[in-house]
Amino acid sequence: MARGRVQLKRIENSVHRQVTFCKRRAGLLKKAKELSVLCDAEIGLVIFSAHGKLYELATKGTMQGLIERYMKFTRPEAVPEALPLDAKEETHILKQEIETLQKGIRYLLGGGIGTMTIDELQVVEKNLEIWIYQIRSMKMNIMLQEIQALRDKEGTLKAANKYLQDKIVENTAVTNFDPFGTDFSYPLIIQDGIFQL
Repeated sequence: MARGRVQLKRIENSVHRQVTFCKRRAGLLKKAKELSVLCDAEIGLVIFSAHGKLYELATKGTMQGLIERYMKFTRPEAVPEALPLDAKEETHILKQEIETLQKGIRYLLGGGIGTMTIDELQVVEKNLEIWIYQIRSMKMNIMLQEIQALRDKEGTLKAANKYLQDKIVENTAVTNFDPFGTDFSYPLIIQDGIFQL
């Protein structure tokens, strides 16, 4: 039986998202190892989870060795290393970036005049993605802290409940006596006559 096509969008349920991440990460690592063995390829794979946990695979040698090899391969030998920017150039670049972000915020809030260029929109998009990631990370941290606080509170309440149950058992053991009672009815004598209870 063939499976349907999976719609590629963020999984909103955090449990399902974590399960999918674990399964697909394992599948990706397995495929990378198979490709390395079958084709004698040198593969380096780096994965950061949403919680910031690092998963890496270096099929031959170490990850550091692969990164150094990659840097040598991608850096052209003829081009000298970029000189550091002087303060004026760096200030100018940062001012342009701030202007672009402010324009993007105005545009998003509906107060933007005119349109934005593709480059400006890409800068805004990149920053929005970074902000969304940071917001989701902060949200997860707050939720984890709240869960831990509730677990601590649950432990305290369980301990208090156990203490109270032990006290109840202890008190009932000390004062455990049968209530006084009989099946006889006693007459109540009053000056005017006798009344039965």
